[in-house]
Amino acid sequence: MSPEVRAAPRTALVVVSYGSSALLAENFARTASAPGTSAVVVDSWSSADERAAVRALVGRHGWEVVEPDGNVGFGVGANLGVARAVLAGATHVVLLNPDLALDPDDVARLVARTVEDPDALVAPRVLAPSGQPFAASTTDLLLDDGTMRSSTRRPDPSDGRPYVEWLSGACLAFDVTLWQRVGGFAEDYFLYWEDVDLSVRAQEAGARLVVAAEVTAVHDEGGTQGRTGRAKSETYYYFNIRNRLLHAALRLEPADRRRWWRTTPRAVRSVVLQGGRRQLLTSVAPWRATFRGVRDGRRALRAAGTRVAVGPTSERPRAAA
Repeated sequence: MSPEVRAAPRTALVVVSYGSSALLAENFARTASAPGTSAVVVDSWSSADERAAVRALVGRHGWEVVEPDGNVGFGVGANLGVARAVLAGATHVVLLNPDLALDPDDVARLVARTVEDPDALVAPRVLAPSGQPFAASTTDLLLDDGTMRSSTRRPDPSDGRPYVEWLSGACLAFDVTLWQRVGGFAEDYFLYWEDVDLSVRAQEAGARLVVAAEVTAVHDEGGTQGRTGRAKSETYYYFNIRNRLLHAALRLEPADRRRWWRTTPRAVRSVVLQGGRRQLLTSVAPWRATFRGVRDGRRALRAAGTRVAVGPTSERPRAAA
């Protein structure tokens, strides 16, 4: 009997752009030069000038484009882009941020991992421009209070705290059958935490999270968000604060939601101080983002009420040490 011949993967690169035509020209165009790949750009509306710039870039390179009428956020945009790629015949997708630089040769390496294991969500080692790790491993979401730690910092022996792992959405490769089985990104988040949610649901669906150590990408975090000095954008603060509580509302049981709510001050401090202390004296933006994020996250918790959880709880850890 002759050995089974596996069809070559049909790979599409998908990127969601919001005011990021310059980054597309700098980063995505280089990655999209990888042989045997197609490309889909989702231009989430920011301005008429930006849309014209994206159209010109897409036309020059022969990429597909999806043009929502408004700013639909990352999760919705990614879902639209993957759907377009699948419609065009893609069997495998590499999803990238506009501010991420990935060598064209590494596209095939990431996809090869998904061909070997169709049930794997695969990410490269992601570094900051300084060379420091940005997402060089999976991250643990600690289920008892909603805080985070790198999986490389797990205590040995284990401290017994339940956790679930997740992969950064800055760059993800996957077989489209896995994506469809999981259902893509949840569209409740708009920006940030949708990769946490996807990772949780993927593992519940039997997927594995894989960091391809042989592939390195560089992520200039915040390249798509305005910032001044070390301070991060108000958008960053708001959605990270709100979406932590939204995730609790959507995925956890009532007792766990209450526990996450009680630890909100510590979580907020961790988010806001990523931008340093000086900003707190010179700008109202972090204060305003904190107020709005906590308020809207609290509303999500209240709306959840006593709804049964659809994700892991602190009594049901989803990953083993």
